[in-house]
Amino acid sequence: GTGKELVAKSIHYNSMRKDHPLIAVNCSAFAESLLESELFGHEKGAFTGAVGLKKGRFEMADKGTLFLDEIGELPMPLQVKLLRVLQERTVERVGGTVSLAVDFRLIAATNKILEDEVKNGKFREDLYYRLNVVKANIPPLRDRLEDIPLLIKHFIEKYTQGPERAGIVTGIDKEAIQRLCDYEWRGNVRELENVIERAIILAKGSIITVSDLPSQIRNPKAGTLQLDGIPDGVGLSETLAAVEKRMILRAMKMSGNVQTTAAKILGIGKSGLNQKLKKFNLDKELKLDNK
Repeated sequence: GTGKELVAKSIHYNSMRKDHPLIAVNCSAFAESLLESELFGHEKGAFTGAVGLKKGRFEMADKGTLFLDEIGELPMPLQVKLLRVLQERTVERVGGTVSLAVDFRLIAATNKILEDEVKNGKFREDLYYRLNVVKANIPPLRDRLEDIPLLIKHFIEKYTQGPERAGIVTGIDKEAIQRLCDYEWRGNVRELENVIERAIILAKGSIITVSDLPSQIRNPKAGTLQLDGIPDGVGLSETLAAVEKRMILRAMKMSGNVQTTAAKILGIGKSGLNQKLKKFNLDKELKLDNK
């Protein structure tokens, strides 16, 4: 959550390998058998379900960068195989007999203390020293406040890409940036990304302001839950309805009142959007394009 993948992307796109692929793999997201196939690929018929040849992530990253996140979760048998790949610079697909030359930069990340994992016999010492050539510790977001404005800019650009979103939000005001810098960010970069995405959806104008931020950031010492436009004391169902209505209005604005596009932005079907427009009487408020 500290932004490890963003750091990996920054290294890759500012290097001589930037014109080649950046391939990311989360080692904790796969069972051991699936992870081996994911990394090394497999030949047709290598195992039940291997109906065709599949290139692995090592091959896909050739001439580029391979980012292995949560490498501390890599099973011991795969640690041995990874070490061999790094030493010999070749890979062999599961079920294959041919060694394929590969050339990639490896960036590995973990939230574990690998020195302790080595001492406890959970991580190979030889692999640890093979990986630990250039080491970078990434502090939690609350300890690097100077990064927050840059990350905000990055996430605004990320979530306003595409013709249906262009120009809807173009920036954020100074007071909102200050509130974001004052927040503790226990969820680190991932929490900041979620906050910016939410603010873009709910923003009343083209500039994100303090009022577009969650209540815990607007009023960090407030003991009660407060939401924009929702009076104190209302029930959960009414609160959810108010947020839902606001998101629908925002999507309709982003789409230029084209219901098909608005439905895609909201991640629902057009018929579902039509029902919600009628539910909130928005079909009478808006000029709708039924395309």
